[in-house]
Amino acid sequence: MNSAQAAPGGGDVFLTGASGFVGSHVLEALLARGYRVRALARGPWDAPSGVEVVKGDLLAPGALTPALRECRYLVHTAALYSFSPRDREAIAAVNIRGTAGILEAARIAGIERCVVTSSSAALAPATAAHPADETAWASADHRGSSYHASKLAGEREALRAPIAVTTVLPTAPVGPGDHRPTPTGKIIVDLMRGRMPATLGGGMNIVAVEDVATAHVLALERGRSGERYIAGGVNLTLAEMWRLISRAAGRPERAFRLPYAIAATAARVDAVRVRVTGGIPAIPIEGARMGRLEMYSTSEKATRELGYRPSSADEAVGRAVRWYREHGYAA
Repeated sequence: MNSAQAAPGGGDVFLTGASGFVGSHVLEALLARGYRVRALARGPWDAPSGVEVVKGDLLAPGALTPALRECRYLVHTAALYSFSPRDREAIAAVNIRGTAGILEAARIAGIERCVVTSSSAALAPATAAHPADETAWASADHRGSSYHASKLAGEREALRAPIAVTTVLPTAPVGPGDHRPTPTGKIIVDLMRGRMPATLGGGMNIVAVEDVATAHVLALERGRSGERYIAGGVNLTLAEMWRLISRAAGRPERAFRLPYAIAATAARVDAVRVRVTGGIPAIPIEGARMGRLEMYSTSEKATRELGYRPSSADEAVGRAVRWYREHGYAA
């Protein structure tokens, strides 16, 4: 089915965040499934052929209501992903108030159903023996972290909205097209450059970004309103992840364990530098805190209810390494 044909159920999709890492893959998945897409863009963007671009801003959602009225569905992937203290106000504005605003505009416009991208940051830490499922909400303060707290609050806002909403919780997506790159992508780039020989004692779940995109389409077509679905791949210790990336990058598979106290001290010193210079953290306190946690999860619910089937994490890392290399990130 091509993008000019009607998708199952028919109707256009209003998509936010289409130029971002996850959002761009969601856009591809929607087009491949046959949906017609209207994509929100705040600034200049070279949209794929067949995509209608709507200029606007999440922080002015009322102006988006006319464009939303001509769509049947909303897929909201847009978010501000930053660990920088200078971005805290903007993070709250976009990730919390922006989510609530776009959903209210969708309600007024008569949108039939919405899919909202949350994050595994909204899950409580868990062990490999007992990985987190969708019932494991993170604590309200979420260790005082700004970005992760905003994703938790944003998802709660979404599920309280008086409109049909399903949330998708990606774990740590990897793959091509990560231009910024994301914090997970930065780990890959730094390892490719030989800059990160040490790891903390935690773990995480990594997933192919293409699988995350597929999960959004499945949630739109099969997800239950008011439910959340984890879109994950494989649980790995950070040491296992370091070795997997190193193999894909052709680097020595070395990874020694760094005591958390040393990492935390370095992060606090770096935070002082950031307050003085206004720069971007090289060692985010939020990242150091997360690095000692076991952020393991299971996608069994998405598999059972949506038909979600994650692919190989090794191959996803390989695609990411090739993309970073081809685009000059590992120079």
